[in-house]
Amino acid sequence: MGFLTGKRALIVGVATDRSIAWGIARAMHREGAQIALSYANDKFKERVVPLAQSLDNALTLPLDVTVDAEIDAAFDLIRREWGSLDIVVHAVAFAPREALAGSFVENTSREAFRMAHDVSSYSLTALARGAVPLMSGRDGAILTLSYLGAVRSLPSYNVMGLAKASLEANVRFLAADLGPKGIRVNGISAGPVKTLAAAGIGGFRKMLSRVAEAAPLRRNVTLEDVGNAAAFLCSDLAAGITGEITYVDAGFSTVGMSFPEDGGE
Repeated sequence: MGFLTGKRALIVGVATDRSIAWGIARAMHREGAQIALSYANDKFKERVVPLAQSLDNALTLPLDVTVDAEIDAAFDLIRREWGSLDIVVHAVAFAPREALAGSFVENTSREAFRMAHDVSSYSLTALARGAVPLMSGRDGAILTLSYLGAVRSLPSYNVMGLAKASLEANVRFLAADLGPKGIRVNGISAGPVKTLAAAGIGGFRKMLSRVAEAAPLRRNVTLEDVGNAAAFLCSDLAAGITGEITYVDAGFSTVGMSFPEDGGE
């Protein structure tokens, strides 16, 4: 039996089979969890449903995190189908493409700021509010995905860095608020991974190359790396961990300076 046997997990944010959320879903399914996958609209439904079928016909449901009525409906559906819930994975982030390139000052509009924070940070709070009643009496776990741009300025990450900083604060406040209910809240700050979302960030290929060159492990992380860490953090093996941001980035965030392998003095 896997270490998530008997757990029920809602994974929000699967877009394709290259999504970090999909890596998490596969790892949790491998460890015995029953999976539900959400999709934001009909376009994504066409991609998500076949993926769900490969996970023993996982439950699928519509869920646009910017619409409160859809959040309510999603948790109502889970209540009817399962009666309870153990895990929520929030893997949702968005900012307008034009805000993710060039000058931070020039390209950060009021609307881009609002949208980035609504989709990327507030939605975690909204999902937690919906999940809490279904986690009553259970050892619940909520997990989100952050990035180094929350604490460091990175080229072209721009307003998304501010949204991720908000998200990481969100983790801490939710952990403090929900801890007495037995619900843990954590985040993973993953290294860059080739995903649909990453394609919108300017210079992403250069970023991958730089991380592989400088990280202690001399490589980029994989969907499996992140998925395995997520499965652990949402399991009873991590029962004493909450309010934390765990870096899964081949050690890149720990490096202050590095030189090329063949560099001299």
